[in-house]
Amino acid sequence: MTLRFIGTTSDDGDCPTLYEIPETDEYLVQGDRETDPQHLVSLRDVKPSETFVHVPRSLLTRYAPRTPAPELVPFSDIAPLFREFRHTAWRLETRRGYASDRNSPKWARFLAGEDITQDPDNSWRENVRAQRAQGKRFERVRLLEEPVTQGQEFLLASGLGNVAAGEDIRHLTRTEAERLRLPDYDFWLFDSRLVARFAFDEDDTTLGVYVTEDPAEVLAACQARDAAWHHATRTEDVVGQVRSTV
Repeated sequence: MTLRFIGTTSDDGDCPTLYEIPETDEYLVQGDRETDPQHLVSLRDVKPSETFVHVPRSLLTRYAPRTPAPELVPFSDIAPLFREFRHTAWRLETRRGYASDRNSPKWARFLAGEDITQDPDNSWRENVRAQRAQGKRFERVRLLEEPVTQGQEFLLASGLGNVAAGEDIRHLTRTEAERLRLPDYDFWLFDSRLVARFAFDEDDTTLGVYVTEDPAEVLAACQARDAAWHHATRTEDVVGQVRSTV
């Protein structure tokens, strides 16, 4: 089971770091192993399988969960948020492709070489235009492989229509995302106060979302947003770069 990165207080990529073990109520802490003999002799009820690491107070203060673990709910449950948010809806997309794209009619047209960049507005783009007219912002950062996958090529092409509707979509290489220690999961962040974290199966099908206002989850999402947004490149520029390499 893959660990979910929560956060770190290290600026150099070293420990300490906090992870969640998905589908459990357990967390894993990475830190320097305790080696002081005086400390070790004071420990109680130690099992052979146990070890001990140093954890700075700042790590727990900043990232320790303060609310019960959220339950998985259908993505449709958060649909009203895309109209009701007050100022910013921000998305991180980390996968190499999505089943929802491959199952759409537009995918076959994309594979056939048709231009899918100028399609008419759909319900998503109509809502983006309506919210943008009220001064709200739709923003997202998508990770890209080097070279980009077929699924990412599709999103680059179809994303131009979303940009025209008012979304600000930017891109970041996976190498850069790993350097920045960004999360390896998808989420929406609404108004810097609510996180909807995606769950996928092995075929990139959305199983649902975990919705939470836990301060630790929100803080981690805000930090990821700020780092990603600072380094990401606009869609128009990335499309030009990709086309020039084909």
